[in-house]
Amino acid sequence: MQLVIRRYRHSDKDPVLTLFSSGVRENIGPCFRNAMTSPLNLAITLALCAAGHLLGSVLWAVVLPGAWVALVYYCCHELYASFVREKFQTDMQDIPGNYLKGPGDCFWVAEAEVEGRTRVLGMVAVVAKQSGKERYGELCRMSISPSYRRMGLGLRLAHTAVDFCKERGFSKVLLETSSTQTAAVSLYQKLGFSHVTSHTKTYTFDWIVMITKVSILIMEKHL
Repeated sequence: MQLVIRRYRHSDKDPVLTLFSSGVRENIGPCFRNAMTSPLNLAITLALCAAGHLLGSVLWAVVLPGAWVALVYYCCHELYASFVREKFQTDMQDIPGNYLKGPGDCFWVAEAEVEGRTRVLGMVAVVAKQSGKERYGELCRMSISPSYRRMGLGLRLAHTAVDFCKERGFSKVLLETSSTQTAAVSLYQKLGFSHVTSHTKTYTFDWIVMITKVSILIMEKHL
């Protein structure tokens, strides 16, 4: 398979938005599994089951913990769905205007011919940032089609972004990813990124984030 990494074009918008949405939403399942195996959520589930038995009803012993499990899943779904909704209404609505407007910004897609058709298989972007006198690049929108992972595509895209930042004279590359995305974290660590801090600011309510047990990891690589 001959892979080409190039700058974004207007004709890429639909496949890029589809890839972005599916790439974010696929974290809902792992997030739910992680949330349900946390000691607190397990304890709540068992306590509700016990409460149902104390009420003398097998039905309540099923309904009460079932309602809690459904709430946990809703929270995991909403955490990532709210991110997609926000981005569809803001920066991903106008990719050229937000990712290709300056010399320190770029948006790449990886494409290849698959079954006789040219398809977008991955993407990544860099946005120039400034803090005081320091100029650095923020790596974002990294996503790879599930069928084409573990083939080195993520490394190639990440290297493209990091090399771009070096060429622009940035002091470092910074990125954010969620604690659920363990494969992405491992990839970034291989590239020399280190975890510097975490936060829980998202596009949904704080209580939803608390139930999901997800944190946002900030990672950086000095150049």
